[in-house]
Amino acid sequence: MQTTVSTTGVTMTSTPAVTRDAEFEAWLQVRQPALHRTAWALTGNPHDAADLLQTALAKVYLSWERVREASSVDAYARRILINEHTSLWRRAFKRREHATYAVPETPVSDTYDDGRNQALWTFVQTLSPKQRAVVVLRYYEELSEAETAAALGVSVGTVKSQCSRALASLRERAPRSLSPEEYR
Repeated sequence: MQTTVSTTGVTMTSTPAVTRDAEFEAWLQVRQPALHRTAWALTGNPHDAADLLQTALAKVYLSWERVREASSVDAYARRILINEHTSLWRRAFKRREHATYAVPETPVSDTYDDGRNQALWTFVQTLSPKQRAVVVLRYYEELSEAETAAALGVSVGTVKSQCSRALASLRERAPRSLSPEEYR
């Protein structure tokens, strides 16, 4: 506990954590706009810049006790921005992802769920792991037989036979009320 007396004569008691937070907030108020500009220059768009800056500031905050004693907190924060940006663009999933201002139109299937999906899923979970994997990839993920075979590392014939056995098992055990008319 630290006790300080202000110029008004009021005694204030603060903990080291409160002092740490106040110091960080004061630094943040002054430096955040410049760091955001740096992040924006690195990423090329404001949304990725905000994410990058948030990650960097979290790391600065976690290291604040050590960093504030250093000669330049700003240099440390900029180095984190650069390192984080470099590590992000090296990740494969980030190369496939691009921010855009226009959201592409995607079809939406807005159907009433009467509970049959959940009931059917309960029966799918009782299948063997191999059969369940085939059913999930073929019918939930809508992959072709060849894509399913490649994903599972098996032949197309194995996918066909496992799928056939799984569907036969589901037809046998699931009540008729779960089977849509067009598939009977």
